[in-house]
Amino acid sequence: MDTLQHRDSHNRALDWLNFFLADVRDGLGPYLAIYLLAVHQWQPASIGLVMTLAGVAALLAQTPAGALIDKTPAKRAVVVIAALLVTGSCLLLPLLSSFGLVALTQTLSALAGSVFAPAIAAISLGLTGPKAFTRRVGRNETFNHAGNACSALLAGGLAYLYGPVVVFYLMALMTVASIFAVSRVPAGAIDHQVARGLAHGPSGDDHPAGLGLLLHNRTLLLFAVCCGLFHLANAAMLPLVSQKLAQVDLRLATPLTSACIVAAQLVMVPMALLVGAKAEDWGRKPFLLAGFLILPLRGALYVLSDNPFWLVGVQLLDGIGAGIFGALFPIIVKDLTEGTGRFNVSLGALSAVFGLGAALSPGIAGLVVQSAGYNAAFLTLAGIAAAAFTLVLLAMPETHPRSHPAPTAMPDPAGN
Repeated sequence: MDTLQHRDSHNRALDWLNFFLADVRDGLGPYLAIYLLAVHQWQPASIGLVMTLAGVAALLAQTPAGALIDKTPAKRAVVVIAALLVTGSCLLLPLLSSFGLVALTQTLSALAGSVFAPAIAAISLGLTGPKAFTRRVGRNETFNHAGNACSALLAGGLAYLYGPVVVFYLMALMTVASIFAVSRVPAGAIDHQVARGLAHGPSGDDHPAGLGLLLHNRTLLLFAVCCGLFHLANAAMLPLVSQKLAQVDLRLATPLTSACIVAAQLVMVPMALLVGAKAEDWGRKPFLLAGFLILPLRGALYVLSDNPFWLVGVQLLDGIGAGIFGALFPIIVKDLTEGTGRFNVSLGALSAVFGLGAALSPGIAGLVVQSAGYNAAFLTLAGIAAAAFTLVLLAMPETHPRSHPAPTAMPDPAGN
């Protein structure tokens, strides 16, 4: 009974960590575009360049971040330090206006934020083990999306009353709450061998496989390409919508962007729950196809109207696509690396690949906007998304462990 109570307590602490960290782990996100456009009157290309620079820094840090999480037993401390750095970098923005200093703070924020995904995945795997990991990831994503929705609602309401700068202070509040939540996860409850993908036995060589593992695992490499294309198409869509909303009404831009985020996050909650509950029974690929199919459809629908309510409505589709993808990503990486002891470094390496897509996305979209307009940018992103879906459909296999037949036992010459 005590063991069950402790397990429930650990799971609740992890729930709240995902909830409060949701507002911290991605930094300012689309609010950065609104702030720079509304307060500093930056051009879309300059905004896109800052976001691209931060994204490039994040992708360079992803693989080392995963290796760090594989190596260190101080996973909780890493989360705390990263949360403080992200928030501190964002709190400096109201004091800065030059391109160089803004780019520097957002780069630092991106570097620190690169540890969150592997750290949360590792803590989850170390607490639950591989058999319960799928359901735990679904639960992580559920509370992460609920936290995003809650913080976006607060940001929208408070920004309407006090201006866009209020989102910085809301992030600081969420950081304090996330630090308290991670302190409630006992360090001794995390099996650090299991957390790096070694269920049994000693870890052997402690040097992470990193890129070598990617190059020798063709399915993992293919999945990395699919992830990169997905985020190349997806990352710029919401910032573009935010900029369109800001052009219509600067005062309503932040509240309406919050409405877009809330709409998507509320849809992501049941999607994450569904993946966590059914990905073991139905397999991974049906969910993956559904998530990738939504993205080109969403990009095409944005061009049909500039009406704010239409844009918010289309953003609901992001809840389906991103909700499924976010829950499946660590599950598929776990499938493909189980037993290697390189789960987190592989997670970091793949995060770097899709981070490259996410980093390039705003810059490419910003250039297309300046040369051909917003509709052309949305259609360009939709075309990239369609290519990603085709690749998943035709080349990506099912990764569920049961889809791989067990090796046939050799006959025993003695007849035993």
